[in-house]
Amino acid sequence: MDQHQSGKEESCSHKKNVVLIGFMGTGKSTVGRRLAARLGCPFVDTDGEVEKVTGMTIAQIFDRYGEARFRSEERQMARKVAALEGVVVATGGGIVLNPENVAALRSSGVLIGLEATAEVIWSRVTRRNHRPLLQKDSSVDHLREMMAKRRPYYACADMTVDTSSLSVNEIVEVILTYLRGCSEERQDSRAAGDLGGEAR
Repeated sequence: MDQHQSGKEESCSHKKNVVLIGFMGTGKSTVGRRLAARLGCPFVDTDGEVEKVTGMTIAQIFDRYGEARFRSEERQMARKVAALEGVVVATGGGIVLNPENVAALRSSGVLIGLEATAEVIWSRVTRRNHRPLLQKDSSVDHLREMMAKRRPYYACADMTVDTSSLSVNEIVEVILTYLRGCSEERQDSRAAGDLGGEAR
């Protein structure tokens, strides 16, 4: 797992993980690495970790054993990641299809959704030829259909950022602003609890 922490500008004193979810091509891995550097946190990419464990690329797992095998490996990785503290996690696009994965990741983290238009995603993913779910049909119409089917699953996110027209740094700033707000709310809640205890 990536322990790179150069360019640290923010404190990662919180123990909650920051988990990026969203469709393929929305920028989860790229944004995750930059966010981790800003927070001074380790970065974990669930797809990358699955590849390390299996010794195969995601495409090879799909080709040799099918999607079911990959989803099984993904489920195990979600549990491992949920046991960590203070890490930034980039997940595979389909990890939210299993409610167990969502519950595990939410138990130790805040879920940040990344989204983009079908046209933007298509332009990003077609630059590379390693997306197993697009091997048979890589048209923008097929992509749009897949996005529509998965959209309800991404509703589990605590907040969502549209990455279509934002730079990586701009996306990171939006997320950091949200996280600071969450931290302030937790501090206010603890303070209120302390006052309540004194009143008793």
